[in-house]
Amino acid sequence: MTDKKIRIAFVVNDVATEKDDYTTIRLARKAAARGHDVALVGIGDFIYDWRGTICAMATIAEKKKFKNDKTFLAHLQSDDVTFERVELEEYDIMMLRSDPAEEMGTRSWAPSSSLLFAQIAAAHGVIVLNDPKHLTDAVNKTYFQGFPEEIRPKTTITREPDEIVAFLKAHDDKGVIKPLQGSGGQGVFIINEDNRQNLNQIMEAVIRDGYAIVQEYLPAASKGDLRMITLNGRPLEVDGQYACLHRFSKTEDHRSNISAGGGVKLVKPDAVAMKVAEMVGPKLIDDGMYLTGLDIAGDKMMEINVDTPGGINYLEDLSEVDFSGAIIDDLERKVRLNKQYGGTLSNRQLAVL
Repeated sequence: MTDKKIRIAFVVNDVATEKDDYTTIRLARKAAARGHDVALVGIGDFIYDWRGTICAMATIAEKKKFKNDKTFLAHLQSDDVTFERVELEEYDIMMLRSDPAEEMGTRSWAPSSSLLFAQIAAAHGVIVLNDPKHLTDAVNKTYFQGFPEEIRPKTTITREPDEIVAFLKAHDDKGVIKPLQGSGGQGVFIINEDNRQNLNQIMEAVIRDGYAIVQEYLPAASKGDLRMITLNGRPLEVDGQYACLHRFSKTEDHRSNISAGGGVKLVKPDAVAMKVAEMVGPKLIDDGMYLTGLDIAGDKMMEINVDTPGGINYLEDLSEVDFSGAIIDDLERKVRLNKQYGGTLSNRQLAVL
């Protein structure tokens, strides 16, 4: 921890739609408790000022300790909270925490526009996490295909029903179909002999709004998956405890996502999961992916969340380990590094140093 106060802007879909179990709220609350300047900015609230600076209409958090995430969020969403125009280039850190999937069909323009504003802010000296240039490449699950083949399930991406049928036939008529752009287990279907007769309707539902990603069925996934948080390209570990959850289904649809009704348990990642994380690390570092969530089943990575990796609140509540505090410590360190090097380090470098 440092006595030097920093300024952090958290970019979210919309402050009004934030929830008290979101990792963003936990991080923002911890930062405000330390006396840091904390602002929350919706992705539709950016302003490019005619004088060439990046500004925004922002919700400003009080600098004090709140009882819990629920009371902090109530403060942010109250009618008397400070909502004002700020110059984002005066902030030290901008954390990009919006979920592009939430904007599909409503504000499809917003995620890409916000990334362009973030790129300009980074060029003007703000540390932007994750690196906005590479987040532009990672807007959907095609980014996943850039990781080593050894840790990826067999995959096809298409809008052609015949291609999906052919893929399933080649993989024992079992597989997982989901939208190329999606999150939280929404629109995810496991295909097997029990629902094979509904394949046409399932394909129609998934490809109606874009590409479908079809993956081989991983038997290990029937027991759930691991959500492992990485920081600076490596598994986040504090006081010997890894930020790793076992997520498992509590319903018959086998989705283990917490937002889809799954259960969670704190676990220590085994050697297989650590090997997956080790293989993923170099690309995360090269792409400036500061904070991510790896979803691992057996020896495969099922997905990677680079936009809004969550679960920190569950991890802390189960372990009583201050993971969010460790992340704020790390942000403070990056600000010091940036000043020590006189702004000569690139945003991508600072993102993972």
